[in-house]
Amino acid sequence: MSHIFLISPYHTGSHRAWARGYARHSRHHVHLLTMAGRFWKWRMQGGALELAHQIQQAVAQHGPPDAILLTDMVNLPALIALARPWLNDVPLHFYVHENQLTYPPRPGEKQDLTYGMINTLSMVAADAVHFNSAYHRSTFFDALPRLLKHFPDYNHLEIIEQIQQKSDVLPVGLDLHYFDAFRPAKPASGPLRILWNQRWEYDKNPQAFFRVLRALAQEDVEFELIVAGENFRQQPVEFEQARKELAGHILHFGFAASRARYAQLLWQADVVVSTAIHEFFGISVLEAIYCHAYPLLPRRLSYPELLPTSLHPTHLYTTETELLTKLRWAAQNVATVRAQNFSHLAAVYHWQHLAPRYDTLIIS
Repeated sequence: MSHIFLISPYHTGSHRAWARGYARHSRHHVHLLTMAGRFWKWRMQGGALELAHQIQQAVAQHGPPDAILLTDMVNLPALIALARPWLNDVPLHFYVHENQLTYPPRPGEKQDLTYGMINTLSMVAADAVHFNSAYHRSTFFDALPRLLKHFPDYNHLEIIEQIQQKSDVLPVGLDLHYFDAFRPAKPASGPLRILWNQRWEYDKNPQAFFRVLRALAQEDVEFELIVAGENFRQQPVEFEQARKELAGHILHFGFAASRARYAQLLWQADVVVSTAIHEFFGISVLEAIYCHAYPLLPRRLSYPELLPTSLHPTHLYTTETELLTKLRWAAQNVATVRAQNFSHLAAVYHWQHLAPRYDTLIIS
């Protein structure tokens, strides 16, 4: 049995769940080297100092690793320089949850190319690069030439092909069986229940979601609303406004107090909606789909990959008007919506299926 060091310097949320999930399901010994999930810019700029120290301690305890799996928040060239004595001849696998080149900046902010360049140099230094979706991989390589050409000289465009040749698509593994224990014994009743279970952030485009729901409410369409997801802002104005305007429809509004409560909310939902303008994978949507929520997703980003093409006409939309039409139909045909079950589409991402794939790629 081999030893893998998994390095996760932004160890919270989906990054933490991914790291812990692989450690639990791998046939190898996976040792987690982590830092608290905050100050992401400092993690990319200076985290290598702490990580090199942790590598030294881990080698003293477990011996040298057979491979290292690290996330996109690691400045890999800096880590290699600082931890050189312990990384010689160790395969380095760079896992790209997100990248700072194609991640959309906040409204009013200008993109800082520093962090996109750190990602790029880390990919050059890695032995293998794993993107979490085909969309993520293609958009990164579409943007990379523009990044390199931005600089005045010595831009080494040949690295694009070099990175492409050692890159692949390796989806995020999910612990979906956790949700099984919370499946309700009785079938749902009452009006359509619409779910939002994404972060309360600009890149998830909550304004569009609430515009469509207000239009639905103005038509006197019956529905109930479940708004979960984590809030990283002190005053998310659009959510507070929606809480007041849609008060008569709200079943739940706010971050779930526990994972168990979150699971219960997913099982209560009939439809899961995304209006995101940015998504590299789609964990929250897949969790809802596993719990039998009927997906209505944008015809963009990574979402088309989550569904077979035969379902695209009914479950993907292009405009807010089209989303409104699909929600109106769902509210008028609640029994039909509740009778459909697409959990098998999410189940393929369970760790029991993906961990062996990770193991084979990392320890070859």
